[in-house]
Amino acid sequence: MSEQAEKLFVQKPIDEITMNPFTMIGQEWMLVTAGTMHSWNTMTAAWGGFGFLWRKPVAFAFVRYSRYTYEFVEKRSHFTLSFFDESWKKALMLCGTKSGRDTDKAKETGLKPIDLTGAYCSSGITVGFEQAQQIYICRKLYSGELSPDHFLSDEIHTHYVDNAYHRMYVGEVEAVLVHGQR
Repeated sequence: MSEQAEKLFVQKPIDEITMNPFTMIGQEWMLVTAGTMHSWNTMTAAWGGFGFLWRKPVAFAFVRYSRYTYEFVEKRSHFTLSFFDESWKKALMLCGTKSGRDTDKAKETGLKPIDLTGAYCSSGITVGFEQAQQIYICRKLYSGELSPDHFLSDEIHTHYVDNAYHRMYVGEVEAVLVHGQR
């Protein structure tokens, strides 16, 4: 992990983290990010979750195949989920509506990517953001397609009128970094 990350964040034991995932994900949103400091992408997500699976603390993230971030999450062993205070809502809106194929999201939003490789990341390379309040570093354990053949409620189909389905990623939460709490 970079010196800058070590100055800004402290790792917290997962059992000391208090959060409301329904609010943090569904209302405040998060950035799903993967890649290296030289090649990364991020997208805003309002779908996801946290839990305990396979005797591990895990996070769930959902990425549509059409999103540029999909390519990065597919290639890397790790991804991050970054959460911000309300002052970054406009930046998160841009990251959810503009593609990294066409837009320099860091330049457009003022978000500053930060290298999280090293001590907090078992064997992977990953990126977060200096301005995040919390960052969850996740090592991919599973990915699978959300298939319309398995939707048990007709209302779910309304989220896929364009047939742009999601891939679900389950990642072991290897570290939780909290901004400025030394």
